[in-house]
Amino acid sequence: MVLLILSSLVVVGYTAFRLMAQPPKIALEETPPPAESAGLSTDSPEPTDSGTPTRQRKEYTYTFLLCASDQASGNVDTMIVATYDTVNQTIAMASIPRDTLIDGVSPKGKSFHKLCSMYPYNGIDALKEEVRKIVGFPIDFYVKVNTKGFVKLVDAVGGVNFNVPVHMAYDDPTQNLHIHFEPGMQYLTGTDALKVVRCRKNSDGSGVYPHNIYDAYPDADIGRTKTQRELIMAVLKKAISQPLNLPTYYNIFMENVETDLKVSDLAYFADKGLSFNFDNVTATSLPGDGTVKYKGVSWCYELYPDKVLDIVNTSGLNPYTTDITADMLNITQSGTAKRYD
Repeated sequence: MVLLILSSLVVVGYTAFRLMAQPPKIALEETPPPAESAGLSTDSPEPTDSGTPTRQRKEYTYTFLLCASDQASGNVDTMIVATYDTVNQTIAMASIPRDTLIDGVSPKGKSFHKLCSMYPYNGIDALKEEVRKIVGFPIDFYVKVNTKGFVKLVDAVGGVNFNVPVHMAYDDPTQNLHIHFEPGMQYLTGTDALKVVRCRKNSDGSGVYPHNIYDAYPDADIGRTKTQRELIMAVLKKAISQPLNLPTYYNIFMENVETDLKVSDLAYFADKGLSFNFDNVTATSLPGDGTVKYKGVSWCYELYPDKVLDIVNTSGLNPYTTDITADMLNITQSGTAKRYD
């Protein structure tokens, strides 16, 4: 799903808006407070005189939250944090598992404990802030795509050849959803690709429902996020190799994407991105334990703060010139997560 986002950031509007391209402006932020303190404010575009130091950003480096919604529940099904260094031409991506443990409260006072529910309860700004607490740096821009746009984009590039990594066999008559693929390289249409990226569970186990349901991937949702990222790259490479399709990509983007990027921002990233070398992409998932039960909610994914911090500082995600420190992260902990170090 989010492959539409990355491809569009590279190609959309290139021919029509190149002359409008200019580096996006982002607000300066003060050094984030320790995790136990109040939230971070990034509203002021000018440094304050409070004496609080401002953490320096890398020049022309931008952060994104790329997400897509679950068709059935309205929850956010896919979340990827990405940092694009336009000077060194590198992109770092990290998938955040949808069931990541949080302490969320809706405007009506309802508690919820999975990150995927933040958007339907509290909106995109609250989701961006929650992600900021997890990774320790603010999100400059968000891009949210719907599933129709994903299908249209894959079909627009002519489908893709993709190595499906696992046996997939899931049937849900209530959604008219039927996913059946065997491992191996195969051609995927847009509809096929959507099924591949959605597949989390199989339903062909022994017994009757729900005892016949089991994880499609040995590492559960972590495996699925890896498949999503690999499919992103496959479609992105094919999309930018077809410049004559730029008007089609633009129309798909405008009709199926919600974003706070301006037209001039899109033109800037398109201009920078068309010469991008895909060998300069790093991609991973934030590690944790997905078996945690928290306040009565089962199968929460509790992140490992020390490992998240290491990934942020070593993968290229960190947009600052100095390392992010542990007190800049505010990751909900149950105290019961298993470690497999």
